[in-house]
Amino acid sequence: MVFHFVGCLTVDAQIRRQSLGAGLLALLLFMAGVYQQTAIGFDSRFVLFAQEMLRHGPTVFPTTYGQPYADYSAISTLFVWLLSLPFGQVNAFSAWLPSALAGAVIVTLMYRLLAPYSTRWALLSIALLLLTNTFVTETRAVSLDLMLAAVAFSVFYLGYAADHFDAPRRWLLILALLLLGFGVRGPIGLVVPTGMLCSYFLLNRQWQRLFAFGLVAAGLLVVCVGLLLLLAKLSGGPAFMQDVIRMQFMGRMDGSEGVSGSLYYFTSSMGNYALAYPLAVLALAAICLTNPREAGPPLRLVQYCAAAGLIVMLGLSIPQAKKARYLLPMLPMAAIIAAYPFQVMQGRWFGVLRGLMQGLWLVIPGLLIVTLMVGQRRFPGVLTALTPILIVLGALQVIALAAFFRPAWRAQAMAFCAVLGLWSVYILVFEPVERQLYDSRSFSRAAFALVQQEPAPLVLYGMGKDAKAIKFMVNIEQDLQPVFTESPQELETLKTPVWVMMDQGDYNAMKDTSLRLLEPALTGRFDKNDYVLLHLKP
Repeated sequence: MVFHFVGCLTVDAQIRRQSLGAGLLALLLFMAGVYQQTAIGFDSRFVLFAQEMLRHGPTVFPTTYGQPYADYSAISTLFVWLLSLPFGQVNAFSAWLPSALAGAVIVTLMYRLLAPYSTRWALLSIALLLLTNTFVTETRAVSLDLMLAAVAFSVFYLGYAADHFDAPRRWLLILALLLLGFGVRGPIGLVVPTGMLCSYFLLNRQWQRLFAFGLVAAGLLVVCVGLLLLLAKLSGGPAFMQDVIRMQFMGRMDGSEGVSGSLYYFTSSMGNYALAYPLAVLALAAICLTNPREAGPPLRLVQYCAAAGLIVMLGLSIPQAKKARYLLPMLPMAAIIAAYPFQVMQGRWFGVLRGLMQGLWLVIPGLLIVTLMVGQRRFPGVLTALTPILIVLGALQVIALAAFFRPAWRAQAMAFCAVLGLWSVYILVFEPVERQLYDSRSFSRAAFALVQQEPAPLVLYGMGKDAKAIKFMVNIEQDLQPVFTESPQELETLKTPVWVMMDQGDYNAMKDTSLRLLEPALTGRFDKNDYVLLHLKP
């Protein structure tokens, strides 16, 4: 008995070490080549939050133009701010590291959850996670939803480990994670992990824990919401508190921030969360068709994951505003279910799925080679210097073909060749092209340099205070209060001298105004559009 107990401890310690190694390797992959990439797209807003916090110090809500921003609390910005302090500036490394750490936490806990049953199941679940396009893009970005996914999966893991791995029941840690989820993502950040753990209690028929935890979480939600609104009122007055209510609560529910159909997550995930989600659906279908007589621990875990993933999809389908990234907390569950055919060896349908997945993994490096070569022929000016990545993909394809004849590690080797191929293309080809096309730094800094040479107010025409203007402001290394206008009539009433920045199309459309007669002081590409800078003199 004593030797058996010591053996269990050894296995547990070994799994912990292996899981930390898997998480560290994942973190290195997520942060490969990251340092001075320019902020583009949705990242611009969060980088600007951190820049203003770096200039003025921490605040309860992030700020833009020196004013509190109602849609988020400052918790995620605080992470970026702390990581930026050693650099003295916000760069891609400090901005992306919190998201990368969240992804690494998911990888670590996924291995720790599945390795006691099968290391192959654990590794292939991680591979399917890393092959999901939404996960790839959100890991190398500022992603609050990926942070929430890490919080939610941690809560689920703690609940499961307490019952199945003789781990202590860490209620205080779970409650701390719920608070962190609320701080990062607002009310949805507390509701999602609560729903996932409640689904586990429900399926396990732990009624007392279900009701007790549900009531505590509901009370915690009420307290957090009340504190959030109080802090909002103290930060910006009653009007700002109403903005917080509109943006963090009512706007998402009533569809004023965008409307999608009720089945959006169930249908769009076939593409947004491929390969994990569609393969998970097929795996669940195979389980139903096979109709196993006994539900052992691995199958029960699949059922728990299916319930947790379903509760996330159903719960997030209620608000009218829906975006693909919101569904990231479901992804670890889908990846675990999708890899289940490699845990159970009996059943014809599971064999078909194993063959399908291994076939996909085998050809992914070759498909990436073909895609790049076709893309280079169609866009020769965009896709250049592809020889190094083609050599890497060719080597991975050779390794995958060699692994095909080694049954012991065939699936794992081919899966991770596919992972390395996909991530190599994303990091070495897709990201540079995307940042070149959507670059806003070059024009912004050139424009601001001209403004500084002859100081005058800067007018941003038709750019939107929370849209295109953010992509300009994030590239200015100091505070600036631009003037915003939306119509030619407003421009005509401006007191000169001023500088005006606008889209080339808007400039060309101003045929009957004096602005059209001015020669632009600067023209260039800004966020994939042509822009001009005009200098209006007295």
